[in-house]
Parts: sequence; structure tokens; C-alpha cells
Amino acid sequence: MAKLVSSTYGSALFDLAKEEDCIDLMLEEVKTVRQIFAQNAELTKLFHHPKIAKEEKISVMEAIFKGRISDHLTGFLVLIVEKDRYNEIDSIFQYFIDAVYEYKNIGVAYVTSAKELSREQQKAVFERLLQVTKYVNFDMHFNVDHSLIGGMVIRIGDRVVDSSIRTKLGELQKELLKIQLA
Repeated sequence: MAKLVSSTYGSALFDLAKEEDCIDLMLEEVKTVRQIFAQNAELTKLFHHPKIAKEEKISVMEAIFKGRISDHLTGFLVLIVEKDRYNEIDSIFQYFIDAVYEYKNIGVAYVTSAKELSREQQKAVFERLLQVTKYVNFDMHFNVDHSLIGGMVIRIGDRVVDSSIRTKLGELQKELLKIQLA
């Protein structure tokens, strides 16, 4: 059900952004609003509270965002509150972001390395990914996991390239366990 809600509302927001020719602006605003909700637990509690009337929630939403973000997104947020869909707001926004990235041919890459990569190394990974994929740009996320020992793991969607030493050692261990000694 939540997936249907997020796709319905997320695609409606995307269609509106396309129709109004404001995809880039709407994307930035959605990311900002999403971050505001994530950082303000009290705000989330307020919108989830069953004893606070919808009218009050709507006036709070308008007081926070009206004039600071586009009227289109403010109206969308009010609609979310009116339809009691606030619980799905994050998944709706994620669906919208994914739709924009697909439309603009932007990939999302998660790169995990054993040690922090320098700017030059990050740039080299970015450029290599542009060469070997269909994407024209990437939203890059770099992380460090010391347990990899060396190498890196790159995840783009459901594809994973694992060149970590930890994985290579695990594969070697499996092969060694298969060997029968006479």
C-alpha cells in the first residue's frame, strides 16, 4: 500500500514539475524539505499527533514553508496533510527524486572504500563510472569501512562491484576449504 501511495503522489509531483518546467528547482526544494523533516523530530511528532486537528497542521505547514519554497510544493505539502499521507512523505519524496534522476539520466553511486579517498581519487572513480555506465552524471556517496582491508565496493542500484580484499580473502578461504588433502 505504501508503495502505491508513494508512486501515486511522487509521480503526480514529478508530472507537476515537468508541466511547470521547474524540475531542477523542485528537486532542490524537495531535498531541502526532506532534510528539514529529518532534522526536526518535534515537527514529525506534531504531524503524527492524532489529537492535533488537520487545520492546525496545515497552518503550521504553511507558516513554515509559504514564501520560502514554491507555491506548488507548499500546496503539495498541504495536500499531503489533508489526505493523511504524512507518514509516507519520505517515500513520496524518494520516489520523486528517483523519477527526476531517471528522467535526467543521473545515477546514484555508493562507493565504500577501506580508507578515505582523496578528491583526485573520488574524481577518478566518478569519471570511470561515467565511462562504463549509461549515466550522464552521478550523485556520489563515499563511505569508509576499514573492515574491507583494501579495495572498494561500488553499488549502483541493484548492481554491485566488490573489489575489496575482504571479499577476495573470503573467496580464497572457500576455495581452500574445498581442497581435499590425501
